[in-house]
Amino acid sequence: MESKPRLTILDFVLSAVILLLAVFIFYRIKIGLNYRWRWDFICQYIIRIDDATGKAVPGLIIRGFLITIKLGIWSTITALIIGIFMGIIRSGGGLASRLAGLFYIQLIRNIPPIVLVFIFYYFLGSFIIELTGLDRIVYNSPDSVKNILSFLFTNPARFPVFISAVIAMGVYEGAYITEIVRAGISSVGKGQWEAGKALGMKRTAILKYIVLPQAIRYILPPLAGQFISTIKDSAIVSVISVQELTFQGLEIMASTYLTFEIWIVITLLYFILTFSCSIVFEKIFIYTRRSRSF
Repeated sequence: MESKPRLTILDFVLSAVILLLAVFIFYRIKIGLNYRWRWDFICQYIIRIDDATGKAVPGLIIRGFLITIKLGIWSTITALIIGIFMGIIRSGGGLASRLAGLFYIQLIRNIPPIVLVFIFYYFLGSFIIELTGLDRIVYNSPDSVKNILSFLFTNPARFPVFISAVIAMGVYEGAYITEIVRAGISSVGKGQWEAGKALGMKRTAILKYIVLPQAIRYILPPLAGQFISTIKDSAIVSVISVQELTFQGLEIMASTYLTFEIWIVITLLYFILTFSCSIVFEKIFIYTRRSRSF
């Protein structure tokens, strides 16, 4: 039976140090910079009353927060598709496939993410959208389809930029997921492969029915961490005017000069989002471990 954690003198000392540091920072902002706090002015950017309907609607900060969530989800889905495919290639028996996977990983992981975002926005992303005619399809869609796209992605007018950001983030995060998948497959013993071959199964069948189901338990924990990392990394796409949380913060700060209030609220929202995800994933892992134990 695990013993419950107890508070020690060190815990109280660290808490006191953190509290004193916070008080010192606020004191320096108030006295040293002569900063005037205006928290009441922030409320309208969180929740505001619509003049036309009289109903409460999300403000700019909350709208950016929702875009950040959508961007994180779709970027992770894209990264999973790329990462699983490239991870299987990296674990393949052929030299060419392993070199292709290695080239992808080394190329993407050694390019700054902001450079990758610009490449996909100005070159590859726009080329893919023009080639598929995605912007025209969205523009000519009926209002019901546009409403669905707004709910799942973003405003149809900003759809091409959003897709470019998703592709760039998916390719970047996919390089890390590739290594996670490869490590998960490698963690399964060679005896499983040999047993499948002894039964006359092909490599794809062994991978699908024997290896991957066992590798999932090794893959899921780092994948959860990568999803949280994707949410934090999504702030980089503010440079191409994706109206996520960081972009909205920059816009509001430029017009109101409420530097500290804006970034404190944004920091708290990022923390709430990522910390909530970590708690959810931890509960899922505990549940799956208990399910396997029965």
